[in-house]
Amino acid sequence: MSELRWHEKLLGGFRKTSDRLGENLTGLFSRAALDQQTLDDIEEALIASDLGPATARRIRDRLAGETFEKGLDETALRDIVAQEIEKVLAPVAKPLEIEAFPRPQVILVIGVNGSGKTTTIGKLASKLSAEGRKVVLAAGDTFRAAAIDQLKIWGGRTGAKVIARDQGSDSASLAFEALSEAKAGGADVLIVDTAGRLQNKTGLMDELAKIRRVLGRLNPAAPHDVLLVLDATTGQNALSQIEIFKETAGVTGLIMTKLDGTARGGVLVAAAERYGLPVHAIGLGEGIDDLKPFDPAEVARAIAGLERIGK
Repeated sequence: MSELRWHEKLLGGFRKTSDRLGENLTGLFSRAALDQQTLDDIEEALIASDLGPATARRIRDRLAGETFEKGLDETALRDIVAQEIEKVLAPVAKPLEIEAFPRPQVILVIGVNGSGKTTTIGKLASKLSAEGRKVVLAAGDTFRAAAIDQLKIWGGRTGAKVIARDQGSDSASLAFEALSEAKAGGADVLIVDTAGRLQNKTGLMDELAKIRRVLGRLNPAAPHDVLLVLDATTGQNALSQIEIFKETAGVTGLIMTKLDGTARGGVLVAAAERYGLPVHAIGLGEGIDDLKPFDPAEVARAIAGLERIGK
């Protein structure tokens, strides 16, 4: 996908989010004075746009310290919103690096069912394969037959070898076998899918801990990455998922999906502000190329809606 096409897709993907921000700020642009009440109302509007209380406070404080000779207009406010969002996103916008030695680099992918986890693995495999890397996929979500079948399809599309067993098999044993085969076959990357059940938090914690232990027997550094896939349409619920998985699985980085189908894309900013975890990529559709690292300035401007008003 060309940079121009990705840029257009990104603007379209964040359109609902920027529209929602604009709706929440409606009526605040035309106020003559930037008094305490107006600042309070702007802060509340930003929180209602899923940007999170810390970012909303940061923008409020910035506005309080500014001088607007002709009053606060829409463009000036959106510009400040974009600048402050960029400051939050810049430290966490980090592409996933494949640098582990000895190979393979082991990437454990976690997330609740429906978050786009297995599809994200397929897109990652496609990207890494296109870079010339030898990729192996492990169908560790043995709880769902559909997840196993889906991963096999992605393996066929991307040329990645898929290690799979029957539904109900032990996921830790599968992960162990997959790493053994990946090492023997000279793979560069092993991506391990996992179950996404949150109904039984203790069971999930035990299962993930077991997977990590058995991988560590073959390579003490494995898994090198623990990536949490988040569905942006869940809004603030995505933050509680980070909390749970950070505690149970030692999350090292985030991937946020489905940003093209929601008005709640501001949660990307809230997650960055609260947790500071690397955000390796964002998803803007179902296509194989619709998962990419992001430019924090570009995303900030898209969320703020600046491109839409010609700035």
